[in-house]
Amino acid sequence: MPSLKNKITVLLMAPTIIFTTTNCVNTNKSTSTNTTTPPTVSTPEPAKPNPLLATWEGPYGGVPPFDKVEIPFFKPALEAAMAENLAEIDKIANNAAAPTFGNTLEAMERAGETLDRVQTIYGIWGSTMNNPEFQNVQREMAPKLAAFSDKITQNEALFRRIEAVYNSPEKARLTPEQQRLAWRYYTNFVRAGAKLDATAKARLSQINQQLAGLFTRFSQNVLADETDQVLVLKSEAELAGLPQSLRDAAAAAATTKNMPGAWVITNTRSSVDPFLTYSDRRELREKAWRMFVNRGDNGGSHDNNTIITEILQLRAERAKLLGYPTHAHWRLENAMAKTPERAVELMEAVWKPAVKRVGEEVADMQALAKKEGANIKIEPWDYRYYAEKVRKAKYDLDQNEVKQYLQLEKLREGMFWVAGELLNFNFTQVTNVPVYHPDVRVWEVKDKTNGQHVGLWYFDAFARAGKRSGAWMNAYRSQQRLDKNITTIVSNNSNFVKGKAGEPTLISWDDANTLFHEFGHALHGLSSNVTYPSLSGTAVVRDYVEFPSQLLEHWLSTPEVLQRFAVHYQTGKPIPQNLVQRIEKAATFNEGFETVEYLASALVDMKLHLAGDQKIDPDAFEKQTLQELGMPAQIVMRHRTPQFLHVFGSDGYSAGYYSYLWSDVLTADAYGAFVEAGGPYDKAVAQRLRQHIFSVGNTIDPAEGYRSFRGRDPKTEALMRKRGFLTPGTKTRKAVPAGGKRKAQ
Repeated sequence: MPSLKNKITVLLMAPTIIFTTTNCVNTNKSTSTNTTTPPTVSTPEPAKPNPLLATWEGPYGGVPPFDKVEIPFFKPALEAAMAENLAEIDKIANNAAAPTFGNTLEAMERAGETLDRVQTIYGIWGSTMNNPEFQNVQREMAPKLAAFSDKITQNEALFRRIEAVYNSPEKARLTPEQQRLAWRYYTNFVRAGAKLDATAKARLSQINQQLAGLFTRFSQNVLADETDQVLVLKSEAELAGLPQSLRDAAAAAATTKNMPGAWVITNTRSSVDPFLTYSDRRELREKAWRMFVNRGDNGGSHDNNTIITEILQLRAERAKLLGYPTHAHWRLENAMAKTPERAVELMEAVWKPAVKRVGEEVADMQALAKKEGANIKIEPWDYRYYAEKVRKAKYDLDQNEVKQYLQLEKLREGMFWVAGELLNFNFTQVTNVPVYHPDVRVWEVKDKTNGQHVGLWYFDAFARAGKRSGAWMNAYRSQQRLDKNITTIVSNNSNFVKGKAGEPTLISWDDANTLFHEFGHALHGLSSNVTYPSLSGTAVVRDYVEFPSQLLEHWLSTPEVLQRFAVHYQTGKPIPQNLVQRIEKAATFNEGFETVEYLASALVDMKLHLAGDQKIDPDAFEKQTLQELGMPAQIVMRHRTPQFLHVFGSDGYSAGYYSYLWSDVLTADAYGAFVEAGGPYDKAVAQRLRQHIFSVGNTIDPAEGYRSFRGRDPKTEALMRKRGFLTPGTKTRKAVPAGGKRKAQ
């Protein structure tokens, strides 16, 4: 659950402790008519204070009290914190003094800290510790939290003060960061409906509450399918082709599911993808594939199609209320792309060469299948299996061979080393802070040179019941120095499948890339060096936030990381140089598949939200759109519509899944700066990266920040080359808006 500051990207809340207590007085009266002793009254015992409302205590500027959390605490804590925050907002709005930056915008930056703490832990439970009891709280509180947000953005007296500060001649005397903050407050309040009339505001609030409830139901339905549906393997014959590490993981999953003697493929990508890659049993591959791609699309109580239709209708209505043609136009107005048309232009430019590459990949697989005597037509459940065979035949590269050198713990050490080289960070594991699950571990981050404390990094690596699938980064606390220096707390969360007890967890090359990707988000947060919490860390536009994370993926394949940290799990020997060379040679292998499955999701997302208020049947729309695009029959969307949590679990990536591609244009171009300077660890380029990208948060326009780092705007040429799509005559263009330098606000 995002805090309010993330929802409208302006409000970070601040401190007052309110405890909700209920005193229960038991009076014991004697029933004897002969007694003259007065009734005995027991001493009332006050209820324990709600720990979620307390200021975080302990080392490192305070840490979340995970060891004190109980699900019944959440509802009263949220309600008390919302009431406190509204009181703080009313005090700001009704201040008799003339509005100034200090008594209005800085006051808002200080307001609502209690709610921010509560919502942080609430969000962690929602994504990592979810169960039916917690889901009841989510369903009740989602619309209440949405209504609360609207009470702030629709507060007319408050907006008048924000507007006055924004339009004041005094704004010119503010620092650039303060001017940026003023622009963000004003812009986001307007975009949230602050200028609408009373009737429109009321309807907007109804829409937001309805959407909040639908997002919750959508997410819970996907989680239910991921939790309840598994593929059970009952014999050695059904394990044919599976490497030992995957067999061990499946056996461990079966033990967790109370199925001793069996093997279980769980309904998550980290479990299904390896099975599709290695299983020799085609009929079982099809079962696993259908189980995974049909999450949220199986009919019954967990089907998401009706919910999607309702979400799209409400989003379209909200966009029109706010004065935009479609939800997509509203979402992209302040993104780097600026308009849906520009995002679509980039996607379509990459789509055509990617589809062409898929045709070549399928031809190779079909030929190999025929050579092996398999009289089949390549289907989606065959793609990974035969792609792996082609990889081995063409490049003498077996991903299972590579996996022997990719130990989760060693790669984590490698990430720490890269962070030290690029950003001067040092990581030391600590055990003096509470965690919400035994799997979670914590590291203190310091500056290598002066030993100064930078922040904390929590790592929650493994899949479990109640944890949503995928990988992500969280910020538990944002860096700021408004009144005092507040350091950040960040986390990385993954869903690796545990293997046999006592043995290292081995992961695939793709999973290793994802590990570095999410760590890039964490480093973005840890590097933050700003004054105001609303502008801190990763609080940047959606099509820029993936840039630092995608950039860090490049360092996984550097010789310095591979030779030192990619060591064999049994012998401890570093990965052989000839294997590294084969990895490099196959760097763009299967890129058609990877790009098309992603772009299909991004294009369907955008076209769903450009469709306006037409009533949409999600399955039919998805099928028709893919047909019109010329989607290869052998590939399915990376995230099919009924399970597309990025888009329908919140507003987060709605009409914004294209962001990964947009950011990758920046990524490929930015890595070129290191290459041109002589290598990925060039100190001068790394310093520019930290100064202009990683540390500035949202204090400057991202296009300006990129130009300060690179000396020019990015081009698509580097992206096309990175993906192996660059051919003679390929046209390139700038990826950031022309004339992107923003006037001082």
